[in-house]
Amino acid sequence: MTSSVVSAAHAEGKVVRTFVGKVVSDKRSKTVTVLVERRVTHELYGKIVARSSKYHAHDEKGEYKMGDVVEITESRPISKTKSWVVTRLVEKAKLV
Repeated sequence: MTSSVVSAAHAEGKVVRTFVGKVVSDKRSKTVTVLVERRVTHELYGKIVARSSKYHAHDEKGEYKMGDVVEITESRPISKTKSWVVTRLVEKAKLV
């Protein structure tokens, strides 16, 4: 399902948003919560500040676990809060 959603969007020539983030929760069935951090400059003070957002992403096989760094891509709405799909694993979580 993941490859069909991504390839269909690229075939239509649409701009597809992708983010890279860390999986912070894998407790739900076929869903992972991904924390995406970005650094922006403060408008008034010019200091670089970290901003973060959490996204619910579809994980059909349930193969991604907490701590994994993954790439997510925007897709059609799958549920009330889920409109992202995990496209690939960037880095596996390190076991301590």
